[in-house]
Amino acid sequence: MIAPVARDLKEDTSARKLYEDLTDGGADRSRDAIEQMLRTNGLAIDDPRLRYLSALMQGYAQTIEIPFEAIAPALSGTNQTLLSRALTGNLVIPDFTAFCAELERLFVAVRECREGDVASYIPQLARADADGFAMAVCTVDGQRFAIGDTDARFGVQSTCKPINYAIALDRLGIDAVHRHVGREPSGHSFNEITLNAARLPHNPMINAGAIMCASLIAPGLSAADRFDSVFQTWRALAGAGAVGFDNAVFLSERDTADRNFALAYFMRENGAFPDGTDLKATLELYFQCCSITIDAPGLATVAATFANGGVCPLTSERVFSNDTTKNCLSLMASCGLYDFSGEFAFTVGLPAKSGVSGALFLTIPGVCGIALWSPRLDALGNSVRGVEFARRLTKTFTFDSFADGPDAGAQTNPRRRSAETIVDQATYFCAAAAKGDLTELRRLMARSIDVNLADYDGRTALHLAASEGRADVLRYLLSRGADRDLSDRWGNTALFDAQRNEDAESIALLQTCTTSAVSASKARRGTKVLSLEG
Repeated sequence: MIAPVARDLKEDTSARKLYEDLTDGGADRSRDAIEQMLRTNGLAIDDPRLRYLSALMQGYAQTIEIPFEAIAPALSGTNQTLLSRALTGNLVIPDFTAFCAELERLFVAVRECREGDVASYIPQLARADADGFAMAVCTVDGQRFAIGDTDARFGVQSTCKPINYAIALDRLGIDAVHRHVGREPSGHSFNEITLNAARLPHNPMINAGAIMCASLIAPGLSAADRFDSVFQTWRALAGAGAVGFDNAVFLSERDTADRNFALAYFMRENGAFPDGTDLKATLELYFQCCSITIDAPGLATVAATFANGGVCPLTSERVFSNDTTKNCLSLMASCGLYDFSGEFAFTVGLPAKSGVSGALFLTIPGVCGIALWSPRLDALGNSVRGVEFARRLTKTFTFDSFADGPDAGAQTNPRRRSAETIVDQATYFCAAAAKGDLTELRRLMARSIDVNLADYDGRTALHLAASEGRADVLRYLLSRGADRDLSDRWGNTALFDAQRNEDAESIALLQTCTTSAVSASKARRGTKVLSLEG
């Protein structure tokens, strides 16, 4: 057993309260119960931020009650902040269990897709399991979930391109980098031998641009040190997760690289490279970067680091500057899926990058990163299942930056509790009534909003319309089944508000609305009043 700690930790009231809250007030504070609480909120005991807590609990069997004194040191500082936010539902996705259930539903549905073929132009890639499939998510708060072949390692391939671009941006600055590479979609295949009007590769997300970015990464260092700097960046992005290297893929890449050699010589012929660039060393570095391996949970953390402004959620380490991250995401949004990028931006609307290994990662800025791996590719080199999952994802959730709004339809916003969504609807509906905006009220009613929805004070749109003397709004709401007998938290009805406002027309409308009409309407529609319990 771990020895008791000093008395001042015993008397740390905030740590004591956190200890009591660890299992939602339950009496069981065993390792099993605490780990279950963490899992429910998307946190894992192997989370790097919770290593101290994990170490302190190791001396106890799974079902044995752990005394406060044993883990008190881990219930203070940053651990306290993280655990308190989890317990109070203040992580970026409060109901993480429901969110993951929906992701699992999408995963199972997409798994049935058997279209597409494994990449064969690189011999080692042709050996991939065609039916392999994994999905993982990591939020900006480090909430994690994974399903499928989550232990499978795969080559990052072209998903290395945004990382190499970001490394070059961070070290050289935007002006120096874009003297040698453009930032517009090419409209051509990812390995097309073509340059833009300035005789530069079109953008960093196609092969020519990625080779150019490789030439900009620490050219003064040895070959080993250049690759090591890239590799360590991947480890930092993934929170020291499952990042490796596949030498067989590297050799296979290098032996079948005629097109990439042609691209490099074509760029050199057009004076695109910085002076003194060693083409062989540049191409070797590029092939090595493509041959880095990772699993889906690790790639999701990489995506989440981009979503978090360049700071890894699991370690709080800043890997890239905020400006670098923003610029990289912009190019991923416009160029990340080869010449399918425009269609993907239209149908999905998220920054993303794909690779011919079947890897695809999506970044939802400020929320999370999602990684998918499925080697079956479409004709353009993108994972068929990955693209389909992304489409379904943004039909289910308001992740598209243009989707979140009062009429987002059947989409849900996982960043809010269900009660918070109702609060937003009630606030918006009541505000429209108070302003006399009949057009907006009709639009909201057409979307099946509850006419009797109330805010935390129990005040409905009818209350607000009566208080503001909006007789035309009252007439419309009453015709749609608004209940004149509902009281707010102070016991006041809409009629009381109208009388206090001395509005004769509103008073008359509320007095002449028959109880039978209201009752019939209630029977048809039902009522819904928001309470503090949601």
